[in-house]
Amino acid sequence: MANEEPMLHMHTLRPAPGAKKDRIRVGRGEGSKGKTSGRGDKGTKKRYQVRPGFE
Repeated sequence: MANEEPMLHMHTLRPAPGAKKDRIRVGRGEGSKGKTSGRGDKGTKKRYQVRPGFE
């Protein structure tokens, strides 16, 4: 019983280190993350806006 772990409480729970990352805001500003800004190289989703009924 010497190696008891402390009790878990809801107010002390935290995600594991590195588990939560900030989402990348694509295409906000001129130099936003360089070249293709995380959108890939070609296709409709790379362009400004995809119309709702596309494919």
